[in-house]
Amino acid sequence: MSFTTGLAVAGVVLATLVLSVLGGMLVTPWVLRAAARRSEAEGEVPPARDPGPVPPPPGRAVPAPSAVPAAGPSAAASAPVPPPPPAAPPSPALVPAAPGPATGPVPSDPGGPLGEEAVQSLRGGTWIGILERLAITGCLLAGYPAGVAFVVAIKGLGRYPELREHPVGAERFLIGTLASMIWAGATGLLGAAILGLLR
Repeated sequence: MSFTTGLAVAGVVLATLVLSVLGGMLVTPWVLRAAARRSEAEGEVPPARDPGPVPPPPGRAVPAPSAVPAAGPSAAASAPVPPPPPAAPPSPALVPAAPGPATGPVPSDPGGPLGEEAVQSLRGGTWIGILERLAITGCLLAGYPAGVAFVVAIKGLGRYPELREHPVGAERFLIGTLASMIWAGATGLLGAAILGLLR
């Protein structure tokens, strides 16, 4: 291999790794936002959570245990209770239009892939994603595609305790990992094809 060919190979490898990392930093968040908007537009609701103690409806007072009259519960039941106010119909201005898959505001679904709990439970995801894309692209450029299985296994085993504790982060983990791996794989295969032409 001549010096210029070796320099071209090094340039292709470096450019492929940079494209994999930087492109993945754009593609993965875009895919996560598109998935969150899609699930919000389809009306998928996050799993029901226990809201805690439910306050009484407006207009109905719940007596404290010491406030029950000595005459017993029948005296408390005979006290007049005003009816609750009628519920107002939802304003059309408050109902947002369904945005396209890659435009519009970030959805506020607390259980979706962009929800606060999902983001907090998967700390360090950006750095892990960068290292994952470098490893996958490097394995493909080196002609060792079986190394991708090691990357997937390490990432899955490393995140398992967090996903077990915070299952709401599983959707974010799966979507982000698949988007990142597909981008890194496509970039690595493209770089390997270019390297094949140079050799």
